[in-house]
Amino acid sequence: MKLKKVLAIAMASMMVFGLTACGGNDAAPAATDAPAEEAPAEEAPAEEEAPAEEAPAETEAEDAAAEDADAAAEAAGAGGNIGVCIYKFDDAFMTTYRNALQEILEGKGYTVTFMDGKNDQAEQNNQINNFIAQGVDALIINPVMTSAADQIIATVKDAGVPTVLINREPTAEQMSAYDKLVYVGCDARQSGTMQGELILDTENKGDINGDGKVSYIMIQGDPENVDAQYRTEFSVKALTDAGIEVEELDLQRGDWDRNKGQEIAQNDLAKFGDQIEVIFCNNDDMAIGALQAIQAAGRKVNEDIYLVGVDALDAALNEVAAGNMTGTVLNDAQGQAEGAVQAMEDLLGGKTYASGEQSIYVDYVKVTPDNVADFQ
Repeated sequence: MKLKKVLAIAMASMMVFGLTACGGNDAAPAATDAPAEEAPAEEAPAEEEAPAEEAPAETEAEDAAAEDADAAAEAAGAGGNIGVCIYKFDDAFMTTYRNALQEILEGKGYTVTFMDGKNDQAEQNNQINNFIAQGVDALIINPVMTSAADQIIATVKDAGVPTVLINREPTAEQMSAYDKLVYVGCDARQSGTMQGELILDTENKGDINGDGKVSYIMIQGDPENVDAQYRTEFSVKALTDAGIEVEELDLQRGDWDRNKGQEIAQNDLAKFGDQIEVIFCNNDDMAIGALQAIQAAGRKVNEDIYLVGVDALDAALNEVAAGNMTGTVLNDAQGQAEGAVQAMEDLLGGKTYASGEQSIYVDYVKVTPDNVADFQ
């Protein structure tokens, strides 16, 4: 009996233990479900982190905007490397021109390097090749010799460098070899014509001694230079077109140089004396040299001799205002420099030029004692 009771109690205890164990197993899923019900709370940090995930996109947008700004700045000129070749630095007019170019280019953000050709075409050819090797974005070239235009054009064309030629103009046929090439300058025929008109505007149309003809000497720049050729031809042509008879007493090469202008005029004044009624000079620097010879010979400009130049250099403007030069012709360095930079930027922007459309001209202006104050 007692044994039966013990077994019964034991059996009951095992049943209670089994129920407790089953209860523990049921509780485990409940404990596991609780975090599942709290899952939204765990997702909240993910929602808070969303802006952080968008930050790289914002950074990329800012970087893209910065790149666009840089591209726009570069298109406007910032960062471009420009090589400029000048035929010689000590030319008075090209000094004015060079200073204008430098101010404009640097003001637009370009890095610009100027080279002095020293009036040596071989030297300038080396400078052009060096610029190309350095990878310049564009070239502005004032050729030493227009006769070297074919070689210069072939060099820049082979390198594919956009190029602006200034001051000394090749022929249209030479220019047509390369569609990323443009000339910016003045039409020298116009300057020559204006020199002749300055003489025609005098009270005796240049015939000071009244013998029915105008006797002159011509002090030419470089005879290979088209500007020198046209100024020489068209200054006299303006007189003959007006029905004036002319007599050329002398024509000599002065190479645009003041000292040479002085020397030529001095020798001719000694040789021809009062026969000389007009001295034509292809530029102002030679005219100022000629003026020194005129004054040393005891002659008086606008009374017994006329003197004209081209460029409207400050020194010449002063002499026109003082009555020591009959007149000059403004060669607009500032206007040409602005035009050259604009043409260069057009080329950098992808513009090309068809044959016959590659020359851009800036007008000359006659300068006389009546309007000289407008240019000083």
